[in-house]
Amino acid sequence: MKQGDPQIIVKNLTIAYGDFVLLKDLDFTINKGDIFIIMGASGGGKSSLLRVLTGLVPAAKGQILIDGTDFTKASPAEREALMQRCGILYQSGALFSSMTLAENIALPLQQYTDYSQSLIDELVELKLALVGLKGFGEFYPSEISGGMKKRAGLARALALDPDIVYFDEPSAGLDPISSKLLDDLILDINHSLGTTIVVVTHELASIFDIGTNSIYLDTDIKGIGARGNPQDLLKNPPNENVAKFLTRGEK
Repeated sequence: MKQGDPQIIVKNLTIAYGDFVLLKDLDFTINKGDIFIIMGASGGGKSSLLRVLTGLVPAAKGQILIDGTDFTKASPAEREALMQRCGILYQSGALFSSMTLAENIALPLQQYTDYSQSLIDELVELKLALVGLKGFGEFYPSEISGGMKKRAGLARALALDPDIVYFDEPSAGLDPISSKLLDDLILDINHSLGTTIVVVTHELASIFDIGTNSIYLDTDIKGIGARGNPQDLLKNPPNENVAKFLTRGEK
């Protein structure tokens, strides 16, 4: 697959909890190498959409095609194979508190590969260095800052060299400097590895700094209110809700 080719195609996707429809009739494409932003107001379904994209919650209707395979109808073996090609960074980092950073990062390598322990140790050091945490492998999550926890969580998400990495509100709980450092790291990974990045966020600084494509989830229509490069949407917002969101209500 070449950069710019469609990698994730979402067709007619509906997300519901019982009889309550949260989002309906979603259609969008994420291309290989995109930094794709899922944005919108709080409560608009951003994190729910991410859970469906990653298989944590089933869709009520529709298709999610990953490299041509329908993720929603895939067999358990196909789903597991697809998931191993994806990494996820959760809001909190989701590190195991009783394990060191090195042990956290080694876990997926131990579970899903037959690599020797010496090779796993080398890969763990490589991933820690990649996120700027060289030398911190023996630290526990409680011994490092919030920003470092996010970076350690990212190192674990990258352990299996995924094609796609999903981020759920990566800037949540971070000060502006730590948030900017994480944005820079996302850009570095995207540029150096060609990894497709999908980010759920409502942080405007991050949206404009890193986003190459996006969708705006509009609670009024329970669907996509806008799509495109965030900078282009800021210059030419298609509707009032998008304009208000991207300018903090100043338009």
